[in-house]
Amino acid sequence: MSYSVGQVAGFAQVTVRTLHHYDDIGLLVPGGRSHAGHRRYSDADLDRLQQILFYRELGFPLEEVAALLDDPDADPREHLRRQHELLTARIEKLRRMAAAVEHAMEARTMGIDLTPEERFEVFGDSDPEQYADEVRERWGNTEAYRQSQRRTASYTKEDWQRLNARQDDIHRRMAALLDSGAPAGSEAAMDVAEEHRRFIGDSYYDCGHEMHTCLGEMYVADERFTAMYDGIRPGLAVYMRDAIVANAARHAS
Repeated sequence: MSYSVGQVAGFAQVTVRTLHHYDDIGLLVPGGRSHAGHRRYSDADLDRLQQILFYRELGFPLEEVAALLDDPDADPREHLRRQHELLTARIEKLRRMAAAVEHAMEARTMGIDLTPEERFEVFGDSDPEQYADEVRERWGNTEAYRQSQRRTASYTKEDWQRLNARQDDIHRRMAALLDSGAPAGSEAAMDVAEEHRRFIGDSYYDCGHEMHTCLGEMYVADERFTAMYDGIRPGLAVYMRDAIVANAARHAS
């Protein structure tokens, strides 16, 4: 089975020009040619292209990609092991970035008055101001945004540390319930969801059950929130959303 350059470009979501360039520099030379001299790619060529694109996604220059793939002593299993390590590191970085989004989306950046040293102490290497512009653009005209600005303007480093600890505790207990097999609609899970809602209301802005349900949906719809919650425990984003929805329904009845 062989494929034309156009077919391969479509499979891999790259341009034909990119494939021509890879051929020209010897990085991906197609295994065959048609009678008319057109490039034809084999399944082995597609496997190599997949490896190339993986390393490129991680930021490796083409010269280093070629050196990695053409190493005569390289074991295919070693490539998989290396890729697993690189992906694990990327996932951890994304998880930290998602945690920073959590700070911003729930209005933690509104009015923060901390020195750079204090900010690092509270939030680690996640910049809580990174998404402030997005927060202002999406919610700047809402009462919740204005209320959060007023409340957080006077928060000290110790206040932020206390809030972080309280939220982390809520997340840990919700993850423990998920681990235990308790349904998201169980009384225990709904109670933790209610505590989460009250935490937001106590700390940032008035959060009724309808608004809390909207937040729960955002935890699943926004991949940054999903990455943050699932970084704590796989499946936690959906479980958290479902517990929030069940809790809102309980209080509506």
